[in-house]
Amino acid sequence: MLKTIYPLVKFYLIWIAIFFLERLIFIGYFYAKIFPISLKEFILTFLFGLRMDASMAAYICALPLLLFIFKWLIPSLKISAKVLRVYSLFLLVTCCLLSAINLNIYQEWGTKLPYRAISTFLEYPYQAFISSYSSPFVLPALLMLIVFFAGRYLLNKAIKQPIQLHGTKWFVKIPVSILLIGILFLFIRSGWQTTPLNPSMAYFSTKPILNHAAVNTEWNLLSDFLHGKGSDKNPYNYMEESLAQEEILPYINKESLSNPVKILNQPKPNVVLIILESFTSDLIESLGGEPGIAPGFEKLIQDGVLFTNIYSASDRTDKGIIASMSAFPSQATQSIIKNVNKLEHLPGIGQEFLENGYSTSFVHGGESEFYNFKSYMLSHGVQKVIDQYDFPLKDVQSKWGAFDHLAFQKQIEYLNQSPQPFFSTILTLSNHEPFDLPGPPKYGSDSQANLFRSTAFYTDSALYNYINRAKQTDWYKNTLFVIIADHGHRLPLDKWDSFHPNRYRIPFLLYGDVIKEEFRGQKIDKIGNQTDLVSTLLHQLNISPKPYFWSKDLLDPNTPPFAFFSYDNGFGVITPEQSLTFDNVGKEVIYLKDKNVQDSVNQNLQTIGQAYLQEVYNQYLNY
Repeated sequence: MLKTIYPLVKFYLIWIAIFFLERLIFIGYFYAKIFPISLKEFILTFLFGLRMDASMAAYICALPLLLFIFKWLIPSLKISAKVLRVYSLFLLVTCCLLSAINLNIYQEWGTKLPYRAISTFLEYPYQAFISSYSSPFVLPALLMLIVFFAGRYLLNKAIKQPIQLHGTKWFVKIPVSILLIGILFLFIRSGWQTTPLNPSMAYFSTKPILNHAAVNTEWNLLSDFLHGKGSDKNPYNYMEESLAQEEILPYINKESLSNPVKILNQPKPNVVLIILESFTSDLIESLGGEPGIAPGFEKLIQDGVLFTNIYSASDRTDKGIIASMSAFPSQATQSIIKNVNKLEHLPGIGQEFLENGYSTSFVHGGESEFYNFKSYMLSHGVQKVIDQYDFPLKDVQSKWGAFDHLAFQKQIEYLNQSPQPFFSTILTLSNHEPFDLPGPPKYGSDSQANLFRSTAFYTDSALYNYINRAKQTDWYKNTLFVIIADHGHRLPLDKWDSFHPNRYRIPFLLYGDVIKEEFRGQKIDKIGNQTDLVSTLLHQLNISPKPYFWSKDLLDPNTPPFAFFSYDNGFGVITPEQSLTFDNVGKEVIYLKDKNVQDSVNQNLQTIGQAYLQEVYNQYLNY
């Protein structure tokens, strides 16, 4: 039987070799940008790209495998070798053409060939042609001819004759055929881990071009097409762009509305950003939540600066990460972190800290490839990514990875060895479905709400113990802790629909000995956004927040009280006068906090929200 499937294996390995050669040419073509490169980096570029190569080769082998199975199950079926030759030749020409185009696209755009380049050519062929007229053509074409002739030679050697299969009983063929299809699916998905294959899994370096070299060009284009199809037009065009820009003007970043209040006693402290999974305001008594669930957080509030009216960008971690670290609002039906070609154009606070002499790191107890977290971090100034693969296997007991207390411990151990000043981010995971715990649940397991309360209580305990352990280090007294949730949640109250503003209300706390004593224990009630973290923080460190268009300094007395969130095809706007939610499918307001507010006020707020979402999505498209 092994002899029977050997031609398929050989066909598969030939495509792996073709992708290897493409990557080698890419590295050689951009040697001036890549070198100096160590032997280790060179090898890692190919090793980290192998998973994506294997997946793309599996996609290509899908049709040959089906033909193989049909022929195997129906021996009388005639399948000419010409079918596979034509199929292989078409794909080989396509891959070589795409790789040649990619060399020019990367030269100009700094990204691997995205779908929007293809769609632009299909929609505006003349404009696309003249735009690329000055790009070199001969050298990329010659280089890809090398790939073509090498690939054609190998494929012709592999496909010499029609598929000829003999022997084996039918009751063996059927389960073996199912097994082969299952194996192919696993190769396409790159395993049975929680997260399917994504570009993050090819990222390994703080040098973006090495990460890009590791990414398979054809796989990246296919993924970009599948994720980006239909998103090249703004579905939220409510008004003329000039009017939209005018409407949002009062609510966006102004670098110097006035002299912001300075609450720190150190000019260049260490900064630890703690992003708490699903840590909604309903868990915190000081924010009107249930008592007793987060007693540790309550103690931290007493010596910190608490912002009491902060709203998350959306209801998912992928959007919360981008809002907290890049100050970019949610794009409703899209998520920019899923699109590596776009997310790399975002600004990010990791870059700001790295450029200002900080060492940078990111710690997560789960898979850092999830939602492209790793690729985001490495492409935005984060030098070290620590995830579940850096923990002993015995510590990876949760379905999502290592429990929060172990992740906090890992961060302390790493920071004890890190040069100061440092900027380090930790993303917790335990307060997430299925609500795993390392011990018995405090509130029992009779309901999802109580499981949620229990994991929230556990995360709170882990956070408080972490702060107390940090107090024993030599870096604590010069460290600012910035604590925020990635998003809100319907639990534990289980009464907030996806359109209700309370579902998006989250805590935002500044804590540490670097806060001046007169500010400790203060509560700031100004309405704000998760995106406002960046501008508020950077102003305190005398770093310009100018690149962060959507972020406002909450400590600036002239900053207007305003918050915006979006969910699947809808958005909400919160001001002191009114809270409003608009459903884009039904084209109607579906929530008003105060029904007695004048219609003109509601209409104005709706217009502001529409303008906000329109411009956010326009910016997403332009990245």
